[in-house]
Amino acid sequence: MTLFEALKFNREPLEMLIKLGIKQDDVRYIDLYSEFEAMKSRGEKTTYAVLYLANKYSVCERKVYDLIKRFGKRCTFGAV
Repeated sequence: MTLFEALKFNREPLEMLIKLGIKQDDVRYIDLYSEFEAMKSRGEKTTYAVLYLANKYSVCERKVYDLIKRFGKRCTFGAV
């Protein structure tokens, strides 16, 4: 399968995700956010969770805070 064929096959879901405001690299951080939610549900402080996840996933703390904010928002069409 070529890249074009993959894009053509997945066109509708991709267009919907773009309209919802997804960024190209968001898929890389699904596990990070899932782990953040698990840590919060166990009662961990946000600051500790951010520091731990930034170190574990080799990203800066600001990136983790940005992901938490973006991933936690309700999806609305046209959100960019």
